[in-house]
Amino acid sequence: MQRYHVYGIGAALVDTEIEVNDEFLANANIEKGLMTLVDETRQQELLAHMKAHQVGSKRSSGGSACNTIIAASYFGAKTYYSYKVANDENGQFFRDDTEAAGVSNTMTHQAEGTTGKCLVMITPDAERTMNTYLGVSETLSVENIDKEALAEADFAYIEGYLVTSDSGRAAAIKVRELAQEKGVKTVLTLSDPGMVQFFRDGLQEMLGEQVDLLFCNKDEALGWTETSTVADAAEALKKSARTFAITLGKDGALVYNGNTLEAVAGTKAKAIDTNGAGDMFAGAFLYALSEGRSYVDAAKLANHAAAQVVSQFGPRLRPEQHAEVKTQVGF
Repeated sequence: MQRYHVYGIGAALVDTEIEVNDEFLANANIEKGLMTLVDETRQQELLAHMKAHQVGSKRSSGGSACNTIIAASYFGAKTYYSYKVANDENGQFFRDDTEAAGVSNTMTHQAEGTTGKCLVMITPDAERTMNTYLGVSETLSVENIDKEALAEADFAYIEGYLVTSDSGRAAAIKVRELAQEKGVKTVLTLSDPGMVQFFRDGLQEMLGEQVDLLFCNKDEALGWTETSTVADAAEALKKSARTFAITLGKDGALVYNGNTLEAVAGTKAKAIDTNGAGDMFAGAFLYALSEGRSYVDAAKLANHAAAQVVSQFGPRLRPEQHAEVKTQVGF
């Protein structure tokens, strides 16, 4: 059986990125900076209004965990992703795009219905706001878990967004349980401040007593721990995770390796699009850990990669940029 560094599970979405202004978000009654679930009709209405705003016509396979797994793969990790797409053109695109990035899967059939889609709206301050139609990814379930691939992984990466679906949440819990049985390190990302605010109980189920590694940004950390400072949040997070990384935007990250808490300075960048920054951070961080690097070294690589991704449009780096980032950081 193939050994994997990272096994991931999450929503499969085809992303379309669009530049908008704050006035547009306000007029469309869209809450800025969060991921909001919408139905397909609402998404089509928004798309019709935004045709003049679309940045190019390039689609990308997306979803939080997908972006992370693809980043880890391009950096050099062996990766596997469990997901669910429909038997439509977007579904085939998603499959082809992830496989081109070197990500393994066992997609033997695709479901009836519509593949999930995400509108990513970028405002001039580089903030990303997402309206997501989950499509068939909402019915991702324990049946989509590849138990053999999971058992052969070093890390099991679970997307916090799965909390919004009953079957997805059950799948996330099952992945954690199976990983713990097999001695695979469990990793979870809180994904979005809205998930922490509105789905707290479900996230707690997904976390269980403790995961091995937790990724979150400052807002998610403060919301999850119900604290007012990053220092207090870091102390409280030790109850939820054996180790963690709190991303702090331009200020870098705070990482806890189970023994020591260290601040790792950020990399300067002119941010034009923050979409995918946290996903990139996690992918680079997991790759570094798979290479036996320390948490501080992992954060240095992850900060550099995240700074690069926010300085350009889109949630991912071009394939060749991953090698450039490693060289710049001395990997």
